[in-house]
Order: sequence, then structure tokens, then C-alpha cells
Amino acid sequence: MRSGAVAGIQDMGAAGLTSSSCEMAARANTGIELDLSLVPQREQGMTAYEMLLSESQERMLIVAHSGREREVVEIFSKWDLDAVVIGRVRDTGRMQVIHNGETVADIPVSLLTDEAPKYQRPMAAPSPKSKVQRPTSGSNMGAELGSSDSDKDQRPKAQDQNHNNDLLKLLSTPNIASKHWVYRQYDHMVRTNTAVLPGADAAVVRIKETRRGLAMTLDGNGRYCALKPREGAKLIVAEAARNVVCVGARPLAVTNCLNFASPEKPEVMWSFSEVIDGMAEACKVFNTPVVSGNVSFYNETDGKGILPTPVIGMIGLVEDVRRVVQQGFKQEGDHIALLGTTADDLSISEYANSVAGPSIQEGEAVPRLDLDLEFKVQQVCLEAAEAGLLQSAHDCSDGGIAVALAESCFSSLNRSGIGADVEMTGSLPSATLLFSESPSRIIISFAESAREAIEDIARLKGCPFAILGKVGGARLRIKTVTATVIDSDVEQLENAWRTSLSKKLQAEAMAAGRE
Repeated sequence: MRSGAVAGIQDMGAAGLTSSSCEMAARANTGIELDLSLVPQREQGMTAYEMLLSESQERMLIVAHSGREREVVEIFSKWDLDAVVIGRVRDTGRMQVIHNGETVADIPVSLLTDEAPKYQRPMAAPSPKSKVQRPTSGSNMGAELGSSDSDKDQRPKAQDQNHNNDLLKLLSTPNIASKHWVYRQYDHMVRTNTAVLPGADAAVVRIKETRRGLAMTLDGNGRYCALKPREGAKLIVAEAARNVVCVGARPLAVTNCLNFASPEKPEVMWSFSEVIDGMAEACKVFNTPVVSGNVSFYNETDGKGILPTPVIGMIGLVEDVRRVVQQGFKQEGDHIALLGTTADDLSISEYANSVAGPSIQEGEAVPRLDLDLEFKVQQVCLEAAEAGLLQSAHDCSDGGIAVALAESCFSSLNRSGIGADVEMTGSLPSATLLFSESPSRIIISFAESAREAIEDIARLKGCPFAILGKVGGARLRIKTVTATVIDSDVEQLENAWRTSLSKKLQAEAMAAGRE
């Protein structure tokens, strides 16, 4: 691109060469001519139909300025990559395809783009009394979401007590535990460009020859979308933006993978439509256009579909990688503070799912997202990060504040971990204070010298700000106004978080071998 030889470029996704070619022609109001005989092939004897629709990966379609084709080919050759001229831009407004000297397609571009068929499938919200399949862990596998009166009596009992075992159990659940068993099997250094390694709120990759970096994150939550797909989608977009902000990046754009059961079922089509609307609403607030995406339907086995599971991928820009923020506490004596507020959002949380058991009340379970508050919280964190005021920042999501604090303790630069003493106030029960999954919350830490500046930023933005405690010691201690509710050794917490996934996978592999 720096050579100036490229007039246009598009990746090849769904429908491969067909989509990329006709979409580029449509945007330019031109025609396009392709000779499939020139396309590099991995198989012999491929038909034109197969070549046009193949979704082979690692391919892009480039339109080079006339006369500069060889320059493009030489640049690709320098990097041991293939680039082949396979066609020309025409002024016909038609897509013309030739294979072995024969014209196999000749059709107006507009019929493939502007005038493509549109389906209006029946949509209907699920009945209030209907139950939605819900994945849970352990002995609760196969439980369902419903709105029966008995659910109201099954809400998690949240009294002041010692929650050490609860926190250990949460850190060991697959949704929260370290995924290093997976990502250590792959190259995550990317030619030594990786500035923030996997395991943080977002990964950061340097843009060489600049001080900038790109932050990337993936988020999804099928439980939220099963009950309220529109609100669930908004929450996922907000969390993705929050994760990018937590490493000091400004959110730029979104891609997605939208996974659903059969769209021929009215309730599935309704949830799909609701997810799209919720995603759009949140993206407008964060100014993050959806630049690409993928939809996967008919995800069913024996007539049972998956939960509506949109996955949001967000990218952000770090202006100066020297100011990148990570989630681990850094220095003894640093202040720990909370941006945002905690509400009673325990009923569909990971705590309810893994510790207290299913306890869902239809219509009240999904946390309410205030997009205005979310934006304020993110702006305060981002401004403080860009000013070099933060030692750490970490999103509060699955498992609530207690899990976020624990992860901050053992994700530090200190290999032995570093503890924290925290005091939480408020009238909510201790389990709610610790494990509620209210959105729009970020745990930050900073030196005493930065406190006044951060407080000023929060006040000017109208963002809730509360000092929770200080970094220090080798234990995580959390107190409420009435009791010490968590007092755990950081090393023990980290061991549970770091090893539980591999242990579970090994146990399942052994069990499968015995069968």
C-alpha cells in the first residue's frame, strides 16, 4: 500500500472470490472480468463453480493501478507470497467470468449486490412461560431458564460470610480460569511485535516504525443473550470496548461472528434481529463501525439449538505503546479504586451459575446497561492511561469485583504475585458486592502522586469514583462494613486460576479413554 500501486483491496470471506469481486465492482460502479484459469489452485480439476465459491483462507483480492501489476507481484515475492494477475476492471457494469476459454458467467453486478433477494422470515418473541436451554457447569448441566414462581425463591442467598472457597471455585471455572493451556500452543509473539501478551483484557501488537499499537479483544456472553438478546448484545459490545480501553487504546471498529440455531424458527429469527439492533445501538455510542462479520445459522443437534451467541471482536488504537496499561498491580502502597458503581446483578452471574446454582427470573436477570455511564467510565480510564497516571486497569466482568481484584494480584510483573487490602461499603449483601456483574466498572491502581489528577478527571467527566484500598502483602483481603469476607493467599488463588483448565481437560481425556 505504501508503494501507491494499490487502488483497492478486499479480503475473501463468505463465498470467496465471488463476493470480493462483485462487491468491489459494485462500490466502484464498474464491471469486472476474471479468468479462473489464472487462479492458483491447491487441487487439480476444480470446476469454475468450486473456484468461485471456495472459502480458502489467507487470500485477498487486490486491484492494482494499470501498469503497476509487476511491482505488486515483486513486493509479494519478496515476502515469499504469491500474487497473480487474474482479471481486469471493465466499464461494462457486469461480472464476466472465463474458465478455460469459455464464458461461464456474465451477469450485471447490480443483481449480485443491490438487487439481491431479501427474506422476511417470521419473527416472534418467546412466550414468557417458555423455557430457554441454558448451559451450566457441574451437576447443573442442562438446567433451563424460566420465569416460574419457584425461581424467585432460588435466588442466591447472599449473607455476610467467608467467601474464600467461593472465590477459589470461580477462579477454577472454565469461563474465568486462565486459557494459557490453549494459547501457549501457538505463536503469540507475532514476529516479536506483541506488546501485551495473551491473558490481559486485550492483546496489543506494535505497529513497527511507529510508537503506535493495535489492541484486540474478543467477547461474548450466551447467557445474557438467551434472556434478553438486545440487551445482551449491547453488553457484549460495551465489554469489548471496555477491554480495549483498559490497555490504553481508543476503540476503533468491530467485527463479529453471530452464532444461532435455525432461523426458520420464529423465536430464533427474533433473537437474531434483536441482537443486530442491540449491537448497532452500542456501536453508535462508541463510534465503532462494524467493518466485517460472519453469521452462522442452523447450529443444532437433535433439534436442540445453541444459545444466541454473538461474539464481538473489537480493535483499538494505542497512540504510544510506552503508555500501555496492564491489569496487574505493580507497587506496594499504590491506591486501588473503582470507576463505576455496583448494583444487584447477581442472578445470571457466573457466581449464580457455578456456586449458588441456577436462579433466574425472566425479565430481571440481565444487568441493565447505561450507555452514557459506560462511555464516561471508559473516557476516564482512557484519559488517565494516556496521561501516564495509571499503574493498572482491569475490567470487572465475569465473577465481579472479587475476581477482577484476584486477577490483578497474580497478573502482576512480580512473579510471586502481590496482594491487596480492600474495603467495600454499601448496603448490598457481601456476595453481591463481591460477585455481582454490573457493567461499566473498571478497577484501577495508581500512585499517591496521581490521585488528585485522576479524581479531577473523574469529577469533570461525571464518573463515579471510589477508593477501595491499597496494594500490598501476599494476601487478598476484602472487608465489608461488618466482616472480612475474603482473606486468601495470592499464590493459592493464582494456582487455582492457572491450573484448573488443564486439569479438567486431562481428567476428561482420561475418562474418555476409559470409556
